[in-house]
Amino acid sequence: MAGTLVANTINTDTGLFSTQNAYLGIAKAWVNFTGTTTINGSFNVSSITYNATGDYTVNFTTAMANANYCAVTCSDKNLRQQGTPTTTTFECINAAYYGASQANVNYGYVAIFSS
Repeated sequence: MAGTLVANTINTDTGLFSTQNAYLGIAKAWVNFTGTTTINGSFNVSSITYNATGDYTVNFTTAMANANYCAVTCSDKNLRQQGTPTTTTFECINAAYYGASQANVNYGYVAIFSS
């Protein structure tokens, strides 16, 4: 028999719903960070790895279902994808070169959308 489930709030601190993986059309991970890798706010991001000047890796707390996700990036210095995404990390780099050298971003934002 088919029915309808109606709930005002679903609270859980573990499992599928705690990582938003049960919901379609919303970010599976996001982060707001500084060029020194200080995380100002995040969801499903365990840390930011500083690889080199202007080069960062976003580390997911819970892996994506596959590496075919959509990453949306933004920063004060043109943050873009670097390398091949994996289910557990996404690398991004400052694509804007100022003068003769690469520069760290002052702030960066990354959101990951996946099925």
